[in-house]
Amino acid sequence: MKGLATIAIAAALVVPAAFAQNDGAQTAAQKAINGSRFKGIQVSVENGVATLTGSTDMLADKLAAEQKVRHVKGVQAIRDEVQVNGPEMSDQQLTEKVGKAINSQLWGNVPIAFQAIGVQAQNGVVVLSGHAAGPIAASDAVAVAENTKGVKDVINDIQVDPTSNMDDEIRVREFRAIYGFPSLNKYAIDPMKPIRIQVANGHVTLYGTVDNQADKNAAGIQANGVPGVFSVTNDLQVANAPNETPSH
Repeated sequence: MKGLATIAIAAALVVPAAFAQNDGAQTAAQKAINGSRFKGIQVSVENGVATLTGSTDMLADKLAAEQKVRHVKGVQAIRDEVQVNGPEMSDQQLTEKVGKAINSQLWGNVPIAFQAIGVQAQNGVVVLSGHAAGPIAASDAVAVAENTKGVKDVINDIQVDPTSNMDDEIRVREFRAIYGFPSLNKYAIDPMKPIRIQVANGHVTLYGTVDNQADKNAAGIQANGVPGVFSVTNDLQVANAPNETPSH
């Protein structure tokens, strides 16, 4: 009987301790997301699992709430059930909206021409692809997408080009050669449609859309004329023309 009594007392002590732990984590988690940014999000904690529910207008706010709760003492796992609202729009509209937001991004002293980032939306999920001139540029593009209303999730498939002084110098020389050519400098006016210059280990690829075949050919010739370049792939598309096999 004494043994049973000891077990009962121990159990009585454990259960309140578990409740106290849940209550402590619950209070801390609620405090972590106590702000107008997270006003539509609720959190509950049980046995170390924090469940986020509710809704928000921005994907970035959902992800920020999850990150804050994840760092709360006593939280061991996250179940994120927060719904992202936002304006209803077609896949094409959302693709164009995110693309415009990314192309309007200020990349410090790095021209937008060096960022060949593609955008494709489907049912509110945005897939980022293509190339970024360094990890910071890739992270910035993801952040822009996450802070665009209407985006419910972001898949980051951006390839980060290797950083090297040689490639940086080639980018600058390519930029001057292409945009300094009389018939091509018009593409520097509209940041939505520049000729994208991607460089990886001395190999250059041109992306984007130009007005005519003559401009595509001119860009390829200018790119090939830059010293120190191992190869040039001309993936430029001609507006209102069917896709063609890339030229080298």
